[in-house]
Amino acid sequence: MDIVNQRDAVAFITADGSTIRELLAHRNSSIRNQSLAEARLAPGMATTPHHHKVTEEIYYILSGEAEMTLATKTQRVGPGDAIAIPPGDRHSIRTIGNVELVFLCSCAPGYESTDTFLEHETPIAPD
Repeated sequence: MDIVNQRDAVAFITADGSTIRELLAHRNSSIRNQSLAEARLAPGMATTPHHHKVTEEIYYILSGEAEMTLATKTQRVGPGDAIAIPPGDRHSIRTIGNVELVFLCSCAPGYESTDTFLEHETPIAPD
């Protein structure tokens, strides 16, 4: 049985600029075809617009408010919202307000930085 507590998962910065803690994936469990991570973005920050050629993602917002941009559409999201991100769709998420954004990110197949293609070189900060 594989059980990983969020407090025990080591945080790292992804290619898109978010801080994640990989909870379950092929690197730390018997899971082979997907991954689950907790992601965090500081107030006023955004992930670098990017896409994945192979991976589909689901973001599930736990706390904080954000603007989610997927392809050409932007929509406000908050706690309880689940966002479907198909492979190939350019996407980014930006915090709104002064509260850290915390969300779960489920990837299938599991997250690999080699399948992250950035649209900009650095995370976007507000003006």
